Amino acid sequence: MENLLFLLALTVICGALLYQGCRYLPQERWQVLASVPVRQEPGGWQGVNLTYYGVLTANAYVMALLMLIVLLRAVAIDLTPLLVLAVLLLGICVPASRWVAKVVEGKAHTFTVGGAVFVGIVVAPWLIALINLTADTPRLPILATLAALGIAYAMGEGLGRLACISFGCCYGKPLSACSPLLRKLFRHFNFVFHGETKKIAYASGLQGQPVVPIQALTAVLYVGVSLIGSVLFLLGQYAWAFMLTAVVTQGWRVFSEVLRADYRGNNAFSAYQWMGVVGMVYVVIVAWVVPTATPLPVDIVSGLSAVWSPLVLLTLQVLWAVIFWYTGKSTVTGAKMRFFVHHERI
Repeated sequence: MENLLFLLALTVICGALLYQGCRYLPQERWQVLASVPVRQEPGGWQGVNLTYYGVLTANAYVMALLMLIVLLRAVAIDLTPLLVLAVLLLGICVPASRWVAKVVEGKAHTFTVGGAVFVGIVVAPWLIALINLTADTPRLPILATLAALGIAYAMGEGLGRLACISFGCCYGKPLSACSPLLRKLFRHFNFVFHGETKKIAYASGLQGQPVVPIQALTAVLYVGVSLIGSVLFLLGQYAWAFMLTAVVTQGWRVFSEVLRADYRGNNAFSAYQWMGVVGMVYVVIVAWVVPTATPLPVDIVSGLSAVWSPLVLLTLQVLWAVIFWYTGKSTVTGAKMRFFVHHERI
């Protein structure tokens, strides 16, 4: 019963977030959270924009780590190696989101979740093995840990697509450029972005035009597969949970690019699509090579209780702050500010 209530509550919360996000975030007002004056100039100030992209990305990272902690603590995995793994992965993947984008797209001021995830898929089994080699550290069961990582990633990226909607990036093709079937399919379910500082406006000139809601499709699919993976995890089907979440998300990454209009490199089959293909093959090989694990006893209440640990709460807060600082300061938009006094109110 506890497992069912956990999954139902998670479904309702995620469903509400996705519905409200898809409804409001394409609007212009939901791109910039605040502007901070940083340099004075004649007649005013130059400012740095702090974006909802940063807020929503930080929220997604925290949600992913929460899922990882709850699931692994539910099967009695010690908190210390779990957090060590999370810190190592984040320390590699967060910078990789910029490094890979710079290599593939030649842009220093953008992020790529796809590139970061590919790096994470490759290094995760080796990091788990490295932690297990540490004599004084409790062991991490490889398949169960990989399954929890896959579930956490799918949830995090699914909710993270709300950040893409807010900033107007990772956008779909205009319906006017789609086949009659796609135009009919998305006639009533599409995105129309507003605001000259949205990426879809300044990069492709598609402001105000109906486009394929690719961010929403990705968000719903990824969150859905994360929930299904959670069911499999709680049933002890770790290999299936790992392969489902990893193969579906990477498979969609390969396919969905045919519906996208943003720049993905100069090749017809992009580097990100190749990463998705290699990632799927790699996941299947890992799941086949790693010995099948005996299902561990599950206590979801213990997993949820771990969230109230001071160490966990502090880790989540620090993670949120770091991710917001790293992704929330816009380097491609700016602000001009002027301050004045309301003399009639003195």
